[in-house]
Amino acid sequence: MTIERHQIAIRMSRVVVHNNTAYLCGQVAEDRSANILEQTRTMLEKVSELLFSVGSSPEKILSATIYLKDMALFAEMNSVWDSWLPEGFAPARACVEAAMASPELLVEISVIAAVD
Repeated sequence: MTIERHQIAIRMSRVVVHNNTAYLCGQVAEDRSANILEQTRTMLEKVSELLFSVGSSPEKILSATIYLKDMALFAEMNSVWDSWLPEGFAPARACVEAAMASPELLVEISVIAAVD
């Protein structure tokens, strides 16, 4: 059994790959002071970069859990999600309202994806 850990820090690895499956740690926006549209866009850019770095892609996402600071942001977040995700490749997904680790964060995502 092989477990690959990528971009390892003290508390977590940004990506763990096991049995051709990639598990991404929670991804947040590049600019925490940005609005929900920009936070979602840059968060999803990070997801794409991490997936590509381990031989995966947004088309191979199996499951996504999205955490929103306020469900009033749901429609705006979804507008960015819908334009980012390739048509026909929607994963299993959950979206919940949650207290965020930093007060300026509006959205966070955790992703599981298949790897070639």
